[in-house]
Amino acid sequence: MFNDTVKGMEIKDTARPLDGAGVSAFLRSLPVRPLLLGLGEARHFVGELGEVRNEIFRHLVEHEGYRSFAIESDCLMGLVVDAYITTGVGTLDDVMERGFSHGFGASPANRELVRWMRAYNEEHDEKLRFFGFDGPLEYWAASPRQALTALHTLLDGPLTGAVVTGETLDTLLGPDDRWSNEATAMDPSQSIGRSADARRLRLIADDLAALLETQAPQLSAEDRERAELYARSATGLLRYHYWMADASPARWTRLSALRDAMMAANLRAVAEHGPALVFSSNLHLQRNKSLMPFGDRQLEWWSAGAITATHLGDRYAFLASAFGTAGDDTPPPDTVEGILSTLPWDRCLVDARRLAEAVTKPAPRVSRDFAYFPLDPAQLGMIDGVVFLKRVVTPA
Repeated sequence: MFNDTVKGMEIKDTARPLDGAGVSAFLRSLPVRPLLLGLGEARHFVGELGEVRNEIFRHLVEHEGYRSFAIESDCLMGLVVDAYITTGVGTLDDVMERGFSHGFGASPANRELVRWMRAYNEEHDEKLRFFGFDGPLEYWAASPRQALTALHTLLDGPLTGAVVTGETLDTLLGPDDRWSNEATAMDPSQSIGRSADARRLRLIADDLAALLETQAPQLSAEDRERAELYARSATGLLRYHYWMADASPARWTRLSALRDAMMAANLRAVAEHGPALVFSSNLHLQRNKSLMPFGDRQLEWWSAGAITATHLGDRYAFLASAFGTAGDDTPPPDTVEGILSTLPWDRCLVDARRLAEAVTKPAPRVSRDFAYFPLDPAQLGMIDGVVFLKRVVTPA
């Protein structure tokens, strides 16, 4: 059936059942122990994948020494989740509502993950940590107020006052809704990112970030980590707002690249707490360039995973996810997902590089679900492994 697609190697020889033993065996097969293990999403809001992710993370914590989890969610909102997990402040309901962006707080799998991490920390001295690593943005961006004012407060003193007073900072920021105007996503003329106030705030953010470097020795490790997050977020947001006001054809390519650069900077900070499991879209975690249709054009930019791998090398590993039948969308048999659907397991972990050697010229999958991003057969050699689920239910 697959004579024109599959080489002599048995496809079954490239895979193993997806369980704790399989995850540990996969880690042992890597050249070095990764600081960041990326687990990609082929599609957001797939419950079965969230459940598998939780199982993988529990195994990594209990058997492989992992102590951190990072997700594609607002890095500042993530502080709410981390505080709850580490200290118990707040309630689970409140944390799920205020601690996630992109609607991820409504995910049952995310709720169960937060509940489990809090329960684990109640019983262990060595605490698990939670990180959001996306910027504070959707297609539009949030006000830089939280990041700038928090950074200013942490560095409060004579030197900070020489950069800007709190009153001046508040005046320059103005009402938050002029920053978080959703209409700016499609209409750059509504963005204030190149206004005189925004330009001055970019200089102030840069000066505060430089001041942080000069004052780092006097800060506690916790305050320094928090201040560095605020500095990255403030400078990244103001840079993003600047390009939100751009009317050139390169606007969305630049914005997409800036978002992934912010993600990559946050991931490098997470790596300092490694090893960590990172959960995000395949597009953000892959080592190759991300491609995405956008109207009558195709956007192309370097992903956060590609940028992170440039800095971490083999200390970054990437597991893509892929689905066989997703809802009523079944892959053709000559696609990678179609070939993997012949495996005897409902869930399996595939050695992607061995799979690339075992198949030749598989057809690209074209999914009827615009939110599903199929595996690119040409990029299998740049993936460490594939978490394959034979059948999933997709959101309506």
